[in-house]
Amino acid sequence: MYLWWQRGIIYQVYPRSFMDANGDGVGDLVGVLSRLDYLSWLGVDALWLSPIYPSPMKDFGYDVADYTGVDPLFGTLEDFDRLVQAAHARGLKLILDFVPNHSSDEHPWFRAARRSRDDPKRDWYLWRDPARGGGPPNNWLSCFGGSAWQYDRHSAQYYYHAFLPEQPDLNWRNPHVVEAMLGVLRFWLERGVDGFRVDVLWHLVKDPDFPDNPPNPAWRAGMDPYQALVPVHTTDLPEVHDIVARMRALLDEYRERVLIGEIYLPLERLVKYYGADLRGAHLPFNFQLIHAQWDAAHLARLIREYEQALPEGAWPNWVLGNHDQHRIASRIGHSQARVAAMLLLTLRGTPTLYYGDEIGMQDVPIPAERLRDPLERNVPGRGLGRDPERTPMQWSAAAQAGFTAGEPWLPLAPDYRDVNAAAQRDDAKSMLTLYRRLIALRRAEPALEVGRFELVETEGQVLAYIRRSRRGESDFLIALNLDARPGRVQPRATDRGGAIALSTHLDRAGEAVDGAIELRGDEGAIVRLV
Repeated sequence: MYLWWQRGIIYQVYPRSFMDANGDGVGDLVGVLSRLDYLSWLGVDALWLSPIYPSPMKDFGYDVADYTGVDPLFGTLEDFDRLVQAAHARGLKLILDFVPNHSSDEHPWFRAARRSRDDPKRDWYLWRDPARGGGPPNNWLSCFGGSAWQYDRHSAQYYYHAFLPEQPDLNWRNPHVVEAMLGVLRFWLERGVDGFRVDVLWHLVKDPDFPDNPPNPAWRAGMDPYQALVPVHTTDLPEVHDIVARMRALLDEYRERVLIGEIYLPLERLVKYYGADLRGAHLPFNFQLIHAQWDAAHLARLIREYEQALPEGAWPNWVLGNHDQHRIASRIGHSQARVAAMLLLTLRGTPTLYYGDEIGMQDVPIPAERLRDPLERNVPGRGLGRDPERTPMQWSAAAQAGFTAGEPWLPLAPDYRDVNAAAQRDDAKSMLTLYRRLIALRRAEPALEVGRFELVETEGQVLAYIRRSRRGESDFLIALNLDARPGRVQPRATDRGGAIALSTHLDRAGEAVDGAIELRGDEGAIVRLV
């Protein structure tokens, strides 16, 4: 028996950029609700909302000032309730972002904590005296540049922030913090939320002795400055798994809720977040496709290693893009982005789509005067800025791409009049049509949805694998040409013969296959084996 999140497809909505209903240039919950029919038509099963909580927006909602509210920019709690109800009425699940590592410095907890060293909330955050001779207590670095310690003149101590100074880290070794944050999860579960994506899950616990992090011998000038140290004392500590298990136990009190963890770690450490006896995160996000070298041998190796590393009974997942990473069409080009779509939607496991990837949206160059991302402001010129992949959804060729009646908060793509959902919806060869047909085929075929997975030996730049059904339904061979030149694959699996069910070029359905499969440049094909 497979659960909805095992069979389903998750679609990430970045609310600021999805749909603006009130004309202020920023997307909102009413806007998301107005586009639910599009998501139903596309065929996805769940939408994941990036943060909507009240926030000063120093990091665009990842600095939370109230964990149980909705920022007026996005609407109201009543709007949220209506969105949940409308999504459920369409058979869509709703997953909420949860940001437990840090709050805003404007959260009442932190305001209390900084009032006095004796305040009951003081130990809800991480405070240290200056080092001997003055300065930060150790060498820990912020992911957003510079020291991770901010001096508080009022109390003459430093507080720790893994990200912005306006995002002080919570002390998850304090049981009161744990209980308060579990209470936050329960608040949203009671409102009908179907699960959570937990932000920077591997950051939650820090070494209580606060030793220096060691230098990274691989770091060179010009790289991300955060990577100059190896964060062994600030991330992925063993105690974090106890917290994940507590979160999971709470979700298990409710029916079919899913716990997803944002975790950027090497594979052997990532899979530990499934937890002992699989009592951890249901889906520790697998970001390997985002950072992968785009060639057949490398992809085959990482897929094989991931499948082998999964604990017994663990369910895999795959991600092509998100709000923190350059868009797939910008990373590998439009032609290969079609091949990547077929890869994502035919691998074994739960796929997550990032809004706009289904129409081939690319990164948008952001002029200096329009920059919004604090990471780009703090660490300029390193390609770390996230504004380019967060630009407004391109709905139509209408003014402002149909996203807003006002001035959009980030610039629109210059190609939005040609690259938009309305234009592609009726185009039989478009990227959107490809995604919709891939999703429909996946949903209709148990082998593609939950079947077994077998890599096929190939040569050159063709990646191939078989998805096998468990109950005698159709089996499928997927062959993906990662080169602009023609490719060919002749695995033993095709001795049975078959027919092409779908090509990324959307023009070969029903074509018989007997032996070798010839692929054009930048083409993927799904072959139904007979």
